[in-house]
Amino acid sequence: MTAGESSGSVVRRILLGSQLRRLRESRGITREAAGYSIRASESKISRMELGRVSFKSRDIEDLLTLYGVTDEAERGALLSLAKEANLTGWWHSYSDVLPGWFQTYIGLEGAASLIRVYEVQFVNGLLQTEAYAHAVVARGMKGASEAEIERRVALRLERQKLLASEHAPRFHCVLDEAALRRPYGDREVMRGQIQHLIEISERPNVTLQVMPFSFGGHAGESGAFTMLSFPESDLSDVVYVEQLTGALYLDKAEEVAQYERVAAQLHKDSPDPADSRDLLRGLLQLT
Repeated sequence: MTAGESSGSVVRRILLGSQLRRLRESRGITREAAGYSIRASESKISRMELGRVSFKSRDIEDLLTLYGVTDEAERGALLSLAKEANLTGWWHSYSDVLPGWFQTYIGLEGAASLIRVYEVQFVNGLLQTEAYAHAVVARGMKGASEAEIERRVALRLERQKLLASEHAPRFHCVLDEAALRRPYGDREVMRGQIQHLIEISERPNVTLQVMPFSFGGHAGESGAFTMLSFPESDLSDVVYVEQLTGALYLDKAEEVAQYERVAAQLHKDSPDPADSRDLLRGLLQLT
């Protein structure tokens, strides 16, 4: 199983879920009624429509019947999509340290053609050095064993291969200056991290901007978020917002549009990549 195949399975799961949701809503059927038809709860229908669970062929067949989908070609296409969506991702081997709600994100991240992020607390995981990642994980997991910390760091480093892969996505990151001023690890760790940011920002698929303190209040007042866009035209953008014990995956047009506006304003108001590198070099001298 390649990373591309497993990432694609997550996209297929979400694509199938969104199609099932559209079919249900177009027929005016509630989630409760849909759940009853497959001997499941309303919450399971919700998880299916969000692409967060695997699909049983029998459940898909029963839902399609309930939704009035009788065309054999259409039914066959959706059932095939369900089988492909159940493929296991490479990150399954890290399930011992990987929260269930984050597995979906890793699959989406691997399938995205454009990733836009805003970070304020620390450097984005795809841009972290190993030493910095270790400091971040250790700080956030007080009492964790060294083995568990190393496993989480290894997972983060594995994810980073995405930016250097053959089909690497475009990655546009806005880092609040606070993320660069807040120390994780000792002086050498921070110097290494800032130097790494300068170097990785030169990659053709990476755009890095720093929102400086001097700008004052800005559009990112609601906190960190990630926007994922996909090459599939029928798959909407997804906004990922991480919380303490879970995460939100937003894909409704009106919600995505609000984050689009914030991202666009952050890109406009932050210094361009060349000036941001100069800012990073200045911080490097102070570290």
